[in-house]
Amino acid sequence: MKTGLKWLIGVGVVIGVIAIWVVGLYNSLVSSEQEVETARANIETQLQRRSDLIPNLVNTVQGYATQEKDIFTDIADARARLSGASNLADQAEADSDLSSALSRLLLVVENYPELKSNQNFQDLSTQLEGTENRIAIARQDYNTSVTRYNTKRRKFPTNIIANIFGFETAQLFEANESAEQVPVVDFSS
Repeated sequence: MKTGLKWLIGVGVVIGVIAIWVVGLYNSLVSSEQEVETARANIETQLQRRSDLIPNLVNTVQGYATQEKDIFTDIADARARLSGASNLADQAEADSDLSSALSRLLLVVENYPELKSNQNFQDLSTQLEGTENRIAIARQDYNTSVTRYNTKRRKFPTNIIANIFGFETAQLFEANESAEQVPVVDFSS
């Protein structure tokens, strides 16, 4: 064989190996990005489950605690904002507000012993508690997926492929700053 043909075959093999390597990195990024999207969808599924349970819980409590209208309004408003949230930051803020309102609602229940013994309320409370745990796990899974994806996206040489093909950094699910504050319940009014 001529030297030129050997050189051409060698270049072709090198280009083929590089192409296979790029495709592998690209597919790895796609898989990680999809894992992040699936984890985010799982959070939304659990938030929807909680949102669906809340009206039943509120209706049960309303029969006993009709004077606590502000809490019921706060829950309804936060629930509406959560279902209308268009991005992760809005979703986290609405979720925090809803969690705060639910905490206040559960504190109100402490003043109504007959409500705490109501089987309907107990069942709904158990379901809500289970859902809150599922939400926490879904958030952890999401943040784990995001961390794994962002780490992979930033490592060399994958970062070159990520930048070429436009893979963006994913945002962690972070609680709103107000989530750190304990809700205040005032029964004096």
